[in-house]
Amino acid sequence: MISFLDLKKINEPYETAFQEKLKLVLDNGWYVLGNEVKEFETSFANYCGTEYCVGVGNGFDALVLIFKGYIQLGKLQKGDEVIVPANTYIASILAILQADLIPVLVEPKLETYNINPDLIVEKITSKTKAILVVHLYGQLAEMDAIHKIAVANDLLVVEDAAQAHGASFEEESSNTRNLEPKTQAYSFYPGKNLGTLGDAGAVTTNDLELAKVIQSLRNYGSETKYYNDYIGVNSRLDELQAAFLNVKLPFLDAENEKRRTIAKRYLSEIKNEKITLPFWDLSNNHVFHLFVIRTQNRTQFQEYLQQNGIQTVIHYPVPPHNQKALSPETSGWNHLSFPITEKIHDEVLSLPISPVLTDDEVGFVVKIVNQWMF
Repeated sequence: MISFLDLKKINEPYETAFQEKLKLVLDNGWYVLGNEVKEFETSFANYCGTEYCVGVGNGFDALVLIFKGYIQLGKLQKGDEVIVPANTYIASILAILQADLIPVLVEPKLETYNINPDLIVEKITSKTKAILVVHLYGQLAEMDAIHKIAVANDLLVVEDAAQAHGASFEEESSNTRNLEPKTQAYSFYPGKNLGTLGDAGAVTTNDLELAKVIQSLRNYGSETKYYNDYIGVNSRLDELQAAFLNVKLPFLDAENEKRRTIAKRYLSEIKNEKITLPFWDLSNNHVFHLFVIRTQNRTQFQEYLQQNGIQTVIHYPVPPHNQKALSPETSGWNHLSFPITEKIHDEVLSLPISPVLTDDEVGFVVKIVNQWMF
């Protein structure tokens, strides 16, 4: 069986270094917000080309704390509207709701699955104060167009980059990535391109005021112990998870390049008229966290692949506006129609892609996909 994602195999090369880091943390005797967290915050900020990085408990909290931070700074108010892709994992929308803001859903482009900039303007009202961009599946959204809209309408831009570690718009070294001078939320959940061995997240930004507020909010709203400036939460990047991230970060670019190599093979070798392959312009704007195809006969296709020893996953089977959690009692979205989003969620299927997938395994996936005749 070709696993969709073999995390044990992915982390095996780092096992010795992980053990050394574990011993180092134990010997230091400092387990919360210690040197490993500080080191990672510095290294990841440099990697992303931002001034600041604040480690938090997970990617969801990273988003929530960004919005709550902007509220504390007076740049947002509870009840403000935030534009967000209709085609996203529900966490993006839940984070907006958690901060007492109002999500406004916008359809994606069918080609890229990312938010369609041409449809953003028509959703802007006097209550609109921010755009939450999601770089879905590892491909960057059209940030130039989005930033022009934001500047013209005095809107904040926040990026959910949980699936896009290392993606960039230009050929550039890892320490000079220009993902625009803005604010991004990252998840380091085990299955991410840069994944640790548990939950972890971070906020990267060039906004010093925001970074300081989030540093306090993640730690009960306290900058100085026992003195609380805000109503905060407990969402600190774990010292041990940070240590593991420090081991893996230097290898992220190479692992992303392996993902791109596999994606190139899929794109060039899969030739089945029943399969719609993802769009990619061959630039570094895609790190292929997922390789997502579409087919109208998804259930039969997934069963066929399973029978032939290929494990796949659906990302995602139910669009957010049709989730029970966002029923009329909460948001009233269930009566709304987002036909492009619904088509995507009805047809998408993710094929195996990871740095440990072998050439033979890739070839086998290609062969089986091409033989499908349903």
